[in-house]
Amino acid sequence: MKIPVILGPTAVGKTGILTELGNEYEVVSCDSRQIYKYMNIGTAKPTNEEQQKIKHHLIDFVEPDQYYNAYMYRLDALKAIEDILNRGKIPIISGGTGLYFDAVYKGFFESPSSLTLRSYLRKLENSQPGIIREILKDVDPESYLRIHQNDLKRSIRALEIYIVSGKRMSDLIKNHKIESKYDFNIIILDRDRTELHERINLRVEKMISDGLIDEVKNLIDMGYNKNLNSLNTIGYIEVLEYIEGKYDYEKMIHLIKRNTRRYARRQIIYFRGYENATWINLTNTSNPVEIIKSLI
Repeated sequence: MKIPVILGPTAVGKTGILTELGNEYEVVSCDSRQIYKYMNIGTAKPTNEEQQKIKHHLIDFVEPDQYYNAYMYRLDALKAIEDILNRGKIPIISGGTGLYFDAVYKGFFESPSSLTLRSYLRKLENSQPGIIREILKDVDPESYLRIHQNDLKRSIRALEIYIVSGKRMSDLIKNHKIESKYDFNIIILDRDRTELHERINLRVEKMISDGLIDEVKNLIDMGYNKNLNSLNTIGYIEVLEYIEGKYDYEKMIHLIKRNTRRYARRQIIYFRGYENATWINLTNTSNPVEIIKSLI
């Protein structure tokens, strides 16, 4: 069976389209931040009203301090797909985290590892902050763009794979494919850059007006802190640093907008790796819902 997949950068308009597809579909979310509880505004999690229009799976089910990874996501996603199919509905995978979709689409590759090397790279980073990212940029620029600048663990892992095997992690991911009983019909939504950037800026402003700062303060009051992977997220990290007094209100908003635009760029670069995908530019499409229905 072919499972429809709708991917796209943040703020491109995925949720708005999903809610118009009809109740024969149910969404299997592939968003690595919408999985977390209590993080609703900053992750642009579908509202209750939107979830009533189309059911969403794999959102809002992980505690912010709970460990969760792409392998666990793969197991949960495949289980959700089976459940949806068994009830006579059509599962549709949608989100913006390419790594999570790859966990379902390609599975996981066997890669060499070296704990000694990993420890050395971490010590090197501690003595020369930023050096791991600089090296990674030279040897595996695609992984450099895909991995968030604050995600030291994955940056070290990518560099470790390259040093031990001589192969880029990005190439291993792209070339790895497991046997699956599902085929995937991949649709990628995009917009002209100016429009996408305007939508990102407006979304950030709405998040602030909807209470993002209070949401972050509530997380702090609940005992969560910025050292958690969940809060190492655009929007949350800037607000946390604003609360700490590192910069003022206007700079906080500027940084969230800028970092979100940069993240959208990394997403688009990642999605270009799906050679058989159908791209739809929503800026130039008058009736995207009908076009997508015709494709899925």
